[in-house]
Amino acid sequence: MSQANRGVVYKGPGKVDVESIPYPELALGNRKCDHGVILKVVTTNICGSDQHMVRGRTTAPSGLVLGHEITGLVIECGRDVEFIKPGDLVSVPFNIACGRCRNCKEGKTGICLNVNPARPGAAYGYVDMGGWVGGQTEYVMVPYADFNLLKFPDTDQAMEKIRDLTLLSDIFPTGFHGCVTAGVGPGSTVYIAGAGPVGLAAAASAQLLGAACVIVGDMIEERLAQARSFGCETIDLTQDGDMADRLEAILGEREVDCFVDCVGFEAHACGCNHDQEAPATVLNSAMQMTRAGGQIGIPGLYVTEDPGAVDDAAKQGALSMRFGLGWAKSHSFHTGQCPVMKYHRPLMQAILFNKIKIADAVNVQMISLDQAPQGYADFDGGAAKKFVIDPHGSVAA
Repeated sequence: MSQANRGVVYKGPGKVDVESIPYPELALGNRKCDHGVILKVVTTNICGSDQHMVRGRTTAPSGLVLGHEITGLVIECGRDVEFIKPGDLVSVPFNIACGRCRNCKEGKTGICLNVNPARPGAAYGYVDMGGWVGGQTEYVMVPYADFNLLKFPDTDQAMEKIRDLTLLSDIFPTGFHGCVTAGVGPGSTVYIAGAGPVGLAAAASAQLLGAACVIVGDMIEERLAQARSFGCETIDLTQDGDMADRLEAILGEREVDCFVDCVGFEAHACGCNHDQEAPATVLNSAMQMTRAGGQIGIPGLYVTEDPGAVDDAAKQGALSMRFGLGWAKSHSFHTGQCPVMKYHRPLMQAILFNKIKIADAVNVQMISLDQAPQGYADFDGGAAKKFVIDPHGSVAA
């Protein structure tokens, strides 16, 4: 089957283009992929993790087709696909998982052992994650379809809520996972570091989990205003001041129960030094701000190679952490990619039954495929929006 296809392609630091790319085939190299499907992409999102590559902060090669947050319509199935059919509208977990290895069988689908020859874990359109073609495209191939895909129960209903449901491929489960691993529950006090899309999704997730107070810290007022729009307290990290004092002014206490790092390795110092990169600052703040016995969820991305890092150690992912403080306070640290399949079905139900308006929380803005380069530029500039690409114009305005 020969058809046209276009996608968002990384061209080098600071540059992405929309280009013609090959139409996907049900193939893995030179062999058929009988367990895969081809999707017509309905929505595909720009992720903060994509921005790390586009800024030149990874070893991503020029020519990489970007995009790991995919929702699409099945148009072709491999011979061995039994439970997914053409015409199904599905959410694609950004983790590619075989469903057969030890980790997949334990529910650790973010670190599948069979889909990336270089290391555990794979993703679409991402550096060092197995070389899989990304999904910021018109069409994409998805392997191990019966295991990976979440089918929406009613296509018409799903299209009415597509701005929310598109977030099930990564950002919503990732924010939720950060809160679960931080121990958020009814009555918790929670600090969310970072008010980008994942931070905002984590804040909304903390509320869904019953947190008593959710505090979000960031350096961009537009993002802090977005957090306040759905009931969060906020801290402007460009302002000087002791964080314990600022927590006490909000909570009456100087520590929080739970801390979620939604910033990652491109963190900056606070206060008068907020323009200076300090990659371990959020992790060190987490240990200072979290009560003894508390938990720290770290969905923010940390890498093993950062060519743009501020020092030689950080270029290898070695950060200067005051780990003794965390040990002394008996903290639990939870790292790594979110295993999306652990959460996407219950979070779908929460959306369909109107228990959360996640698209409003993260301020979804629909754009066309041709607008993707500008979406990347706006996102990098700190816009308080989650840019969702509609490659075929299928989502009603």
